[in-house]
Amino acid sequence: MIFICLKIFFARIIDVTLGSIRTILMVKGKSIISAIIAFLEVLIWFVVAKEALVTTIDSVLIPIFYSAGYATGTLLGTYLSNNLINGVIGLQVITDKNNRKLIDKIRDEGFGISIINLKNYYKQQEKEMLFIQLSKKRLKALIKIIKDIDSNAFIVMNETKYIQNGFIK
Repeated sequence: MIFICLKIFFARIIDVTLGSIRTILMVKGKSIISAIIAFLEVLIWFVVAKEALVTTIDSVLIPIFYSAGYATGTLLGTYLSNNLINGVIGLQVITDKNNRKLIDKIRDEGFGISIINLKNYYKQQEKEMLFIQLSKKRLKALIKIIKDIDSNAFIVMNETKYIQNGFIK
């Protein structure tokens, strides 16, 4: 019985991990590889679900291992998607006007940056919005720079699907 439980557990990890990766790739416009992964994902799911449902073993462990494999696959798929699938991130940073130290440091570290002047009419404050497109791999370094220099900066991050021209080191 433990063999079938472990088989179900590990198969579910594989199929749910593939599902998480497929979803990220699909959002990024990688439709052919997403379709191939979808085929494998459903094939594995079908075989495992069939085995779990037709087994003559009457034990609560079967659905527990099935569910545990699903949960573990979700964790693993999320981890792999976040750490292995590279992408481009768009960051908008609202900071005080003329924050030269921050702007110079961002540029010195090799990030491309565009700046728009903003005015908060309610509080009569002038601010700047920094637009930065960067590789996902460099995100932590940039966030650290921003927080070290301006801990009150307002940061918005978006996944960027498409870029044409511009500067991304």
